Amino acid sequence: MKKGTEFTGEVLRLDYPNRGAVRTEEGEVTVKDVIPGTVIRGVVIKKRSGRPEGRALEELSPAPDALPVDCPSFGACGGCLMLSVPYGRQLQIKNDQIRDLLMKAAGEDFPWEGIVPSPAQRHYRNKMEYTFGDEVMGGPLTLGLHRRGNYYDLCGASACEIAEKDFGVIVAAVQAFFADKSLPFFHRRTHVGVLRHLLLRKSRTTGEILVSLVASTQEEDKLQALLPGFRDLLLSLPLEGTIAGILHTRNDALADVVKDEGTEILYGKDYIEEELLGLRFTLTLFSFFQTNTEGARSLYGKVREYVGSVDGADVMDLYSGTGTITQILAPAASRVTGVEIVPEAVDAARLNAEKNGLANCRFLCGDVLAKLDELAEEKPDIIVLDPPRDGVHPKALQKILAYGAPRLIYIACKPSSLARDLPVMQAAGYRVEKGCCVDMFPGTVHVETVCCLYHQKNDFISVPYEPKDVEYLKK
Repeated sequence: MKKGTEFTGEVLRLDYPNRGAVRTEEGEVTVKDVIPGTVIRGVVIKKRSGRPEGRALEELSPAPDALPVDCPSFGACGGCLMLSVPYGRQLQIKNDQIRDLLMKAAGEDFPWEGIVPSPAQRHYRNKMEYTFGDEVMGGPLTLGLHRRGNYYDLCGASACEIAEKDFGVIVAAVQAFFADKSLPFFHRRTHVGVLRHLLLRKSRTTGEILVSLVASTQEEDKLQALLPGFRDLLLSLPLEGTIAGILHTRNDALADVVKDEGTEILYGKDYIEEELLGLRFTLTLFSFFQTNTEGARSLYGKVREYVGSVDGADVMDLYSGTGTITQILAPAASRVTGVEIVPEAVDAARLNAEKNGLANCRFLCGDVLAKLDELAEEKPDIIVLDPPRDGVHPKALQKILAYGAPRLIYIACKPSSLARDLPVMQAAGYRVEKGCCVDMFPGTVHVETVCCLYHQKNDFISVPYEPKDVEYLKK
């Protein structure tokens, strides 16, 4: 099949990462962002290793067991591509993909404990970032999410099925409020305009909601005149939760990212409180915290189970964020050391540990690679790794393995990063004791993965890291 060839076929399965195998009259074609059981029309866009890869043009018929999705933007934003798939089948797809990926990477079988479902399958996201813009060039003001595959166009998000229900009410009201105020949104191409983002965060425990309007300073006087009405609007909305804080964040950065260049409190406070596994956490809008609170209880419960007995143990929590895992393990450990590069996260971790009465936690701010040099003489019994999506830096991984800690717990939000690192850890004397998935993102293709590894040798073998192309893991 040559580039440009159109085809029709049924999606047979999903291979990691979210690559659909479509059966056509001329053989299989790989197509991303499709659902098993659907029949699609597509076009070949390239060949990789002799196998054609295509793009879906339209869905000709849904899967036989497809569920209805009420959101009018379903499929357009792409954030919840699997929401029409029955939840049991979502779990099976994710479980099979990650199990096969990691077994292949490890080169040997190990006990696989399956996938832990999310307690909530819809309206579970406790934090969202919305963007001001338009759905089509020159169209009316929209407050929503980026359209899949399109940097400039947005799609509406007031009916989002995975975000907190209160968020939809707030988004619809804020969009209507600014629609007739002659205040332009910030154009990502020309960098001219005012309205940029709306950030929302809600505590599942207390029901507190934190709201921040992110705007440039280009028409500051005009915006300031509107902020009292913006505040009063939010306080008048019929919500399940309670508005705890309303903020105005200034951001003149050219990049389409939220950058705090000064925040004023319009109402209430600039933080909310959340509770997890008996611990209390103070969260700002920019604090890292799992977006699925109920799922986080399952995830961290599994981590605590995998860590096992920590009585008197010296634990190292790398990429510790706001110190959630650090504090969960602290009550039984002799000492837990968290290392995190984001200063605000470290400040929040220290504050939360103090509030929770945990005196045996210490939090170090800096890049893990650099901080490990300062901790070279440490003798941790257990090391917990919860790296960002790109995984552990190769040089940092060698330093981590040099400790020869009896037990490693690796938490991966991007399983291919764990698959890349597994052979390196095995070469250093570690073996996978067990592993599982925890579904933190129902309706999406994403999943958290947890592996427990043990050191099988007394003497550590230093093996140079050799970067490998992980494409073979995707075939």
